[in-house]
Amino acid sequence: FSWCKRRGKEKSMKISHKCILCLSFAMLCFQINGHHAFTAEFDPNAPINITGKVVKVEWINPHTWIHLDNTDAEATRDPGLWMVEGGTPNTLLRRGINRNTLVLGTDIVVTGYQSKDRLCEPTCRANGRDITFPDERKLFMGSSGTGAPRDGSDATEPGR
Repeated sequence: FSWCKRRGKEKSMKISHKCILCLSFAMLCFQINGHHAFTAEFDPNAPINITGKVVKVEWINPHTWIHLDNTDAEATRDPGLWMVEGGTPNTLLRRGINRNTLVLGTDIVVTGYQSKDRLCEPTCRANGRDITFPDERKLFMGSSGTGAPRDGSDATEPGR
């Protein structure tokens, strides 16, 4: 009788291990598919320079999103609202960009690259590389190792 109980535990343990393995694999696939390379969404041949006030900041993984109202119509062909993708919240925090530096209403300049679709309805989208604050501080806000152009913004890029 005790052998049967033990055998039942072993069988349930095997089932549990299989379930855990399958769930882990499913979660890994979800994480891999959830992230994209730079060239999947953004155009390295469409540099942008946006000047405007911070309207909203989203500190969500896998990217931060800075929303700003582009007031410099000469710098890009699309004035108005822009969503600018940055690195992960943790990456930006380590670089000195946080809730205290990105206060709503702060005037900033963002350089980066526009989305491939170039659609600006309801807002234009871009991948940010550098962010310049009113006190002239310039910080790298992009994601490293995503296939973005090597433009010298990322201090961790080889050959710099």
